[in-house]
Amino acid sequence: MFYYLFQCLSDKTDLPGLRLMDYITFRSGIALVLSLFIAIVIGRRIIDRLQLMQVGEIVRDLGLEGQMKKSGTPTMGGIIIILSILIPCLLFGNLSNVYMVLMVVSTLWLGSLGFLDDYIKVHRHDKDGLKGKFKIVGQVGLGLIVGLTMMMSPDIVSRHTAETTDTGSAAITQTVTVDETAEPAAASGHVDIKAPITTIPFVKSHNFNYTSLTRALGPAAALGGWILFIIVVIFLVTATSNGANLTDGLDGLATGTSAIIGTALAIMAYLGGNVIYSTYLNIMYLPGSEELVVYMAAFIGALIGFLWYNAYPAQVFMGDTGSLTLGGIIAVFAVLIRKELLLPVLCAIFYFEDLSVVLQVAYFKLTKRRYGKGRRIFKMTPLHHHFQKEGNPVGADGQPCEVLLKRPAHAIPESKIVLRFWIICIILAVITFVTLKIR
Repeated sequence: MFYYLFQCLSDKTDLPGLRLMDYITFRSGIALVLSLFIAIVIGRRIIDRLQLMQVGEIVRDLGLEGQMKKSGTPTMGGIIIILSILIPCLLFGNLSNVYMVLMVVSTLWLGSLGFLDDYIKVHRHDKDGLKGKFKIVGQVGLGLIVGLTMMMSPDIVSRHTAETTDTGSAAITQTVTVDETAEPAAASGHVDIKAPITTIPFVKSHNFNYTSLTRALGPAAALGGWILFIIVVIFLVTATSNGANLTDGLDGLATGTSAIIGTALAIMAYLGGNVIYSTYLNIMYLPGSEELVVYMAAFIGALIGFLWYNAYPAQVFMGDTGSLTLGGIIAVFAVLIRKELLLPVLCAIFYFEDLSVVLQVAYFKLTKRRYGKGRRIFKMTPLHHHFQKEGNPVGADGQPCEVLLKRPAHAIPESKIVLRFWIICIILAVITFVTLKIR
């Protein structure tokens, strides 16, 4: 709203300061501050409203220290995060930009999915909430929307040098030969490519074209590359969204890790959306993607503001309204800036939380068939609960279960677990950037 107002005024008047809206750094800074303010100020009122409505967290007794004290704490606080993101984006974002539109749609889509899940849990007193298959359908649907939009939108392209002197350029040459769109860019010696090209570490040019895996399809190689890309998008949206949901088990854990990941992605988006920096650093330039920095600034501000109330001891939980949304936002954002293949490093905490549950269930079933009694890898899953559990867990028969990983012997305080996970997330963010220099 303000973005268009300032644009209109700057075209008709010469008042100083009207051109500030042309600068991504200015709009991003305003979006961050405003989202932080909204989360802190409006957040307090929403928390009070949730308390009056008796929208409290349903806590299952897992035998964890201090766990039952959280029962009744207001949940569905993800509404605070969503509002704190959307309001600055609507006020200071360019809503005609396809990248911004996709992020707003993703936020509303997953926010609605998570809200429905929380509503069923709280108001219908169903601890399982929305059935898992419906969550998967929603996540897959969003992946399809994002992937197909990137495939068909003429505004989503990547700019490369026309010369074929390295690995990345070779990929572009292959792209052109299968009749994908390649238009001259404004800058001499560059072409805008419509192709499923992404960033990959450990290679000289950082560029990887999904179409290179479908060359055997001949004339249909281009379409095959896009289909493969869409499949990857669907998988990442689903895995990251569920990973963030599982990570949201301790006060401030999902909030803090998401803020750190968001900061790393914002830096990547700013560099990839700036023609000067992308040329200097020899990274993929994505025309129009600079608008994503405004969105991510609002995202970071919203999380920091929410952490004001969500840090230990939490006054509000985000619920699935927030956790499902956070993971999906991170995945979609990484896809749009062509950094989706870096997520296994950057979001390793989310994926390890996913993997811990899968491994625990699989190992328990395997050992039960083989020995007649199930055994466990971790004391408890998701992974963060393993460090919180005192001693070995007790099975259904009342006897202690055999656990492969018995350390730590004593439970670690919740606040310390969260802080250590934050530190690990920072290290992973640094490693993500470092991998791009290893070639």
